[in-house]
Amino acid sequence: MGAKTDEVYVCKVCGNKVKFLEAGGGVLVCCGVPIKLLAGNQ
Repeated sequence: MGAKTDEVYVCKVCGNKVKFLEAGGGVLVCCGVPIKLLAGNQ
């Protein structure tokens, strides 16, 4: 996923938001689909 500290991601299915404090390996998934970086948060 390549997430960086303080980036905000949002689930396109349910709208849950996640803010990364410390990125690790793997893919963040919500509602069975990978979540996307919130626009304007790059």
